[in-house]
Amino acid sequence: MLAAFQLTVLALIATSFLMVIGVPVIFASPEGWVKSKNFVFSGALLWISLVFAVGILNSFVV
Repeated sequence: MLAAFQLTVLALIATSFLMVIGVPVIFASPEGWVKSKNFVFSGALLWISLVFAVGILNSFVV
């Protein structure tokens, strides 16, 4: 269970890093929002899911 928790935290950190870098680049590029709207929404959904998964797995690890 500890390995699953650690991998989920690693995925959350990686997703957060990609979103912090990717979203401003998308907004700064011309017509970036129109072309990359799905990337932003998919990334946000993945990030929220990982936050809940880390919270749930944390209750099993501690």
